[in-house]
Amino acid sequence: MFRIVLKLLVALTVVSSGSAASAQPAPAASQPAPVASQPPVQSLQPTAQIPAPAASAPQAAPGGTPVVGAPENAAKLLKATSVTMREFSPWSMFLSADVVVKAVMIGLAFASLVTWTIFIAKLIELSIAQGKMRRVLKKIAPSRSLAEAQMALGDKNSVLSSLLNAAMREARLSAGISSDSGIKERAASSFAEIVRAEARRIRIGMSILATIGATSPFVGLFGTVWGIMNSFIGISKAQTTNLAVVAPGIAEALLATAIGLVAAIPAVIIYNHFARVTKSYLELVNRASGAAARLLSRDLDRTHGGALSRAAE
Repeated sequence: MFRIVLKLLVALTVVSSGSAASAQPAPAASQPAPVASQPPVQSLQPTAQIPAPAASAPQAAPGGTPVVGAPENAAKLLKATSVTMREFSPWSMFLSADVVVKAVMIGLAFASLVTWTIFIAKLIELSIAQGKMRRVLKKIAPSRSLAEAQMALGDKNSVLSSLLNAAMREARLSAGISSDSGIKERAASSFAEIVRAEARRIRIGMSILATIGATSPFVGLFGTVWGIMNSFIGISKAQTTNLAVVAPGIAEALLATAIGLVAAIPAVIIYNHFARVTKSYLELVNRASGAAARLLSRDLDRTHGGALSRAAE
């Protein structure tokens, strides 16, 4: 009986303790645990590892020793890439050219400037000279003597005025000489000197055009040879035959030849043009010389004819 009562007390104690445990509030499961306590979630997919560039690590030789020239090859490749991406304009090629090639280009550009300056100056000078010579020849056309021709010209300074003054001076210096042929010969000598002086004056600047036209291609060729020589030296230093490394130096060198041709071709064309124009102007000067000689001959004939008529009377 005692055992049965003891079992009942134990059973009641167990039941009472279970009910008390159920009555107490359980810890809140909704509160999240601290994030720091949880380990980071690993991705199920493995991340792909990017291999490092081959040029960043030293390459191994067959014997196991690293190759020292691998970074240098990468630097050469980067330099070649930058050269290919560079803008190839005439100005950029001039700036990157060698000092000697730059000097050649500047000299040829100055020669071209001189050519066009002479062209403008001589064009204006020859146009004015030809127009003036034609006008004075028309003015003295009806004149019968040297004095009338000088009065028709007035105080205008021209080649024809110089010719008339030379004729009158020779006639005055030869007063009392009965030989007309001697006077005419001496006057013709003075006329030839005046014509030669005018020819030298009108040809001023044309020798410069001839020099520029003859020497500019060879000066440009010198710059090209110098630039190509430097390009081959650069190839030997870079130890590569990549066209991207060779092309800039060759292009800069060829630019010198192009500028030389730009300076030479207009100079030759302008020289030939002014040679024709100068020839036509000198023909007008020779016409003026012939007009002065004819006027002198008329004056001599009148003078000697009057003297003969007076002697006959």
